[in-house]
Amino acid sequence: MLRVLAVDDEAPALGELLYLLRADPRVRSAEGAGDATAALRRIGRALEAGPDGDEAVDVVFLDIHMPGLTGLDVARLLAGFARPPLVVFVTAHEGFALQAFDLKAVDYVLKPVRRERLAEAVRRVHDLVHAAPAPVPAVPAAAEQIPVELGGVTRFVPVDDIAYVEAHGDYARLHTDHGSHLVRIPLSTLEERWAARGFVRIHRSHLVALDRIDELRLDGGATSVRVGDTDLAVSRRHARPLRDLLMRRAGS
Repeated sequence: MLRVLAVDDEAPALGELLYLLRADPRVRSAEGAGDATAALRRIGRALEAGPDGDEAVDVVFLDIHMPGLTGLDVARLLAGFARPPLVVFVTAHEGFALQAFDLKAVDYVLKPVRRERLAEAVRRVHDLVHAAPAPVPAVPAAAEQIPVELGGVTRFVPVDDIAYVEAHGDYARLHTDHGSHLVRIPLSTLEERWAARGFVRIHRSHLVALDRIDELRLDGGATSVRVGDTDLAVSRRHARPLRDLLMRRAGS
């Protein structure tokens, strides 16, 4: 059974979270902390005690926006330890999901917290804590994924499944072979993050996976690319660099 620490600076939210956690049969104990400083003190005692000690903590359910250190700050500090507790973020804000999963969070639960959604997060933690040691893998590690929140359920979309990305203000729509997903991440952020994975900017509104480009079309002074069944315009400033890049790839 899990030993849980819940952290939230809003007392009603913390009380509700602790109530739901304690009602879950997989949770042995659930303590609360009202800010990051108190949480770090408690986690420090847990780390000193070790995973089998009386003070041990298996998982921390962290709010993000708190006075002083944020939940993301706490997660970054924990990442520096050899055997830190697992982290689940519980927040009213969608926009930090990418940072959260970069910090190896197990889950990202949006407020107001629903019992069923929290139970799913607890299940994920429980499965990780009690999983048998995995054998040394004979295959490459799993591909990078991006979390997508839809109706209170977090889906994990492999970046390799994304053909192109379309800008929507501060949001971006990820287009895959099986549909599209809207995430609260600017296109410029994804351009920088995924450059090494072969994504290139072809227009102020589009980022495309190079290996998904089937055709490059020149029609008068206009340039476009064919990605699956979709034609995407290429802006003038991106046309020559894209053409050169595609030719180099073809030649190699």
